[in-house]
Amino acid sequence: MPDQPATTPPAKRRRRTRQETEADLLDAALRLLERDGALAGINLREVAKEAGVNHGQIYQYFGDRQTLMRAAIGRLLDTRELGAQSHWEKPFKERRRAILRYALEQPQLLRLEALLALDGDPELTLFPELDRTRASLERDRHEGRIPEDADALVMHAMTAATYLGYSIFREAIARDLGLHPDELDRRAADVYDLMLDGLVAGGRGEGADDLG
Repeated sequence: MPDQPATTPPAKRRRRTRQETEADLLDAALRLLERDGALAGINLREVAKEAGVNHGQIYQYFGDRQTLMRAAIGRLLDTRELGAQSHWEKPFKERRRAILRYALEQPQLLRLEALLALDGDPELTLFPELDRTRASLERDRHEGRIPEDADALVMHAMTAATYLGYSIFREAIARDLGLHPDELDRRAADVYDLMLDGLVAGGRGEGADDLG
């Protein structure tokens, strides 16, 4: 009987580390969000399937949807850092212009934050660097970049609400106005500058002493 050809045993699939599995799951969640949109939400079993991971592992690593989404936000922030430490040294108007540009480059991040806000997630924070923000606002006030009696923290909050809302609704606004999104961005940036000009020239509001 002729010898049978030797068969090569199938190569064993390398077992992923926990860090690799978590990264795969977060990447899968972001892909699904990009593909399906925010209203589709995030389904943990579907994320596990997309990542090629046993669905039990996603519950083991993240436990629930909100934890997964917070982790995905952290991943985006880690890989797309706003930038240099010099950001905090810039005047109020320059910082707010920079964060508008940053927000327009981060649609996935803003959608995740919006989903967490709609879910009523008590651990969602829009201002993770609030201590540094307070210090920058105090310096702005001391150097005359904002009025001495300005309600600086709420100026920060309301400009944040402007760029967050604009970034999330940008495409719908462009459709309604019959504008290309790039043209809308240019014109919106001009109007945003006028808003900032009004704020830095404004006066006192309640809570103006909240910086300490």
